[in-house]
Order: sequence, then structure tokens, then C-alpha cells
Amino acid sequence: MASFLVEGGHRLSGSIEAQGAKNEALQVVCATLLTADVVELENIPDILDVRNLIDLLSGIGVDVNELGQGRWRFQAKSVCVSRLFEADFLKKSASLRGSVMLVGPLLARFGEAVLSKPGGDKIGRRRLDTHFIGVQKLGARFEYDVERGLYHVCTDGLQGCYMLLDEASVTGTANIVMAAVLAKGKTTLYNAACEPYVQQLCRMLNAMGAQIRGIGSNLLEIEGVESLSGCTHRILPDMIEVGSFIGMAAMTQSELCIRNVAYNELGMIPDAFKRLGIQLELRGDDIFIPQQDSYAVETFMDGSIMTLSDAPWPGLTPDLLSVLLVVATQAKGSVLIHQKMFESRLFFVDKLIDMGARIILCDPHRATVIGLGREHSLRGCVMSSPDIRAGIALLIAAMSANGKSVIHGIEQIDRGYQGIDERLNALGASIKRTEL
Repeated sequence: MASFLVEGGHRLSGSIEAQGAKNEALQVVCATLLTADVVELENIPDILDVRNLIDLLSGIGVDVNELGQGRWRFQAKSVCVSRLFEADFLKKSASLRGSVMLVGPLLARFGEAVLSKPGGDKIGRRRLDTHFIGVQKLGARFEYDVERGLYHVCTDGLQGCYMLLDEASVTGTANIVMAAVLAKGKTTLYNAACEPYVQQLCRMLNAMGAQIRGIGSNLLEIEGVESLSGCTHRILPDMIEVGSFIGMAAMTQSELCIRNVAYNELGMIPDAFKRLGIQLELRGDDIFIPQQDSYAVETFMDGSIMTLSDAPWPGLTPDLLSVLLVVATQAKGSVLIHQKMFESRLFFVDKLIDMGARIILCDPHRATVIGLGREHSLRGCVMSSPDIRAGIALLIAAMSANGKSVIHGIEQIDRGYQGIDERLNALGASIKRTEL
């Protein structure tokens, strides 16, 4: 098991650029199955989840070539559908939650898909109902194999329809859109997720010849086409990593420049950090965070406690609440963190309490952080990473703490952050990767 040995108290300096967006990469890599032509993707992050997904595609016959740093070439000309049932594919797909998004493109182009129960973060129940119901409405049939614990999904031909999604699921929307672009007739998708990742997927599909209208809204209209062609597509910078770096600079009292952030695609993220009192400046398309000895949480206009809660886009992304919670521990003032979507995502706060943070875990969804500024610095301790986002939050806490910390289970962090130890050490951090 790999671990990080972190020596806290080191200030960072210099500049850093966010990797390509993990969530977008998983979607657009799956979309390469929709055509037999060549698709080139740029700015793909070199992280475990994406590597595993690319390996899955290669295993079923997709011609995959790495062209250079972050650049990949895909051609799904010789896909062998029978390989979906092989033990190796099923085992690998079960360990990767993003594999569920293979269902839409496989159904659309080949009329058949296989789905084993996907893994991923242990952050509570994550429903797949939106995926299932959506493709069923388009004409897919699900057959459950009890012995092998998998779903065989097939169709005699997908047919466009109107559907109102039961939740604005990002991956559910992506899956349904990828199925609908090759379905016969028109699909109207209401209550669709409209995150930048979904917008990017839709723009890529339109570049391939799809007919999708309403991009950026929660009402998508998709006119099915006979086939799609190849394209070249560049992935956005990862907004979660941008937010992580903002929080990291604040917690370590560092001056840091985050380059090429695609600021207009960050939504409420900069404002959420500003509400915690963190200063940041937009310089072109870079974010500059000056060194701050302290920062104070804002209150609402009526004087009530500040609340930060997640919501579907354009609301605040749930993936950053763990980072915001950690940053709040060293602020002046109190804040309520309300994680609405996942019931286990706040359970890492017990480690922050061990480090000296003043946090009241109200229930599985809410935590009150009592910030005492730098009056009570965090102290190093031994901890484990339960999921990607909690992992980076714990790393930020350890970097700001007095003394040394050990973070076990960093494979979770590696799933979402590309060479994070090397990149941060180049800025002045002290993080050592080791096998314990």
C-alpha cells in the first residue's frame, strides 16, 4: 500500500497549471466508441482512472496510441463485442465507476453492452437508476445474470423519445446523450445536467456530426443521425484541481499563480473561496493568490452563519466541499458545510478533529467548522484517504500542519490527481511517496 509522508509548514511559491479535467476525460474517451473514424483527444490527464478506462477500450479492440504528453489517438474500427463478457474486462470495469458510460455508446453503435457493478469512491450510495431508465426509454433491454453479477444490455434499435430525468446526473446525462445521438428520431432530454463537462461532450459530438441543441441548458434536443465521423477535441482544465490549488495556497500561506484555468468555466468556485475570505486575482486567464497570514469567513447580510452547500450546476460542485471544509478550519469565523448528495463524504472529518480542527459533525450531510484562525494550527497525524476528494483535502491539511503526517491509501488520490507529489514538491512542498 502506497503512502505519503508529509512534512507540514512549507510555503509554496511559483506557478502551476491544472491537469485536464478528469470527469470530462472519462466521458469523451467513452465517446470515441461512437465512430469507426480516428478521434484525437488533447490534454488528457495521466491519472489512474483514465488510464484504466483507456485500457478497457484497448481490451475490446479499440486501436489506441499515445501521441505525446496528454495527446491520444483512438480508432474504434475493430471492436470485438464478445470480449465484453470476458473475465478480465468484467473485473477491470467493476473497479472503475466511469465504465458505466460505456453502455450508451456501445448500445448506440453495436446494440449490445455489458455492465458489472462499478466501483469507485466509497462516499455512499450512488444510484445508477438515471442511466438505466434513460437507455430503457430509448429502447434498451436489461437482463441480469445472477451467477456472474452483471447486466446484459441489448437493443434491436434505439428510438428517440421525450424523457424527464429523475435527477440531473452528470454521468447519466452523458450516457443518455451518447446513446441518443445515433438513435432514430428526436430525443428531448429535460432536467439534464449542464456542467461544463457535459457541454464539452456535446460540443465534441456535434463536431463529429451529431445534432444537439440546448448545450449549456437543462433541456437538450438531440436529432439522431446515421453515423458520426472523427474529430480532434481538447479537454478543459480540471476545475476541481484549480479549486484544490486555491485552497492549498490559502492553507499554507503561500503566494501562488494557477495558469490557464478557463476562468469562465469555473462557475461559483472562485466566489466560494472568496466567501471564506481568500483573496484571488484574475490575471488574463490565470488566477493569482497572494500570500495571506489570515482570512475571515463572511457572514450573510442578516448576520447569520455562512453556509456552503453543493447543488447541480451552476451551483457549487460537491467535489470541492471537502477542500472548502479543510480551508475553513484555519479561517476566522464559522461556516456550515452542507453536503447534500453523498451521505459518507464528510466522514473524513474525524481525522481533521484528530489534527486539532474544531468541527461538529451534525449528521452524515452537515458539518459545522469553527474557525479560530491561526490561533490553533493543525498538527500532523496518521490517516487514510477514503476517496479522491477527501484524499486531496487531507493532503492540504497535512501540508499546513505542524509536524509530520502519514497518509495511507494514496491510490485514491492518484485516481484523480496527476503526479501530485512531484508537482507540489517543485513548488516547495515536502511530500515523500513510500510503500509502507
